[in-house]
Amino acid sequence: MSDAYRPLSCDLYDYLEIACMHRYQLRIELVGGRELTAQAVTTRTEASKEEFFVVQGAQGEQRLRMDQLLAITPLNHGASFGRVLLGNARC
Repeated sequence: MSDAYRPLSCDLYDYLEIACMHRYQLRIELVGGRELTAQAVTTRTEASKEEFFVVQGAQGEQRLRMDQLLAITPLNHGASFGRVLLGNARC
């Protein structure tokens, strides 16, 4: 991606970690209007300092750059959080 990476706020990053820990099935809203449903797998930081949210969905494993995430909503009954807006919370 050619745009400069903008890190996600640390308190919001925690929601992604929780989603991965519990392997939540998520509805993921991306900047630009795209949506997908996928299972949270892990987070990954590249040498360039760009951070990615790794998910497993119908199209296989995908790496989503964290600054392209608008919101996540767990679809699992009893999830420890509801919809979290990520898109306007940058460092």
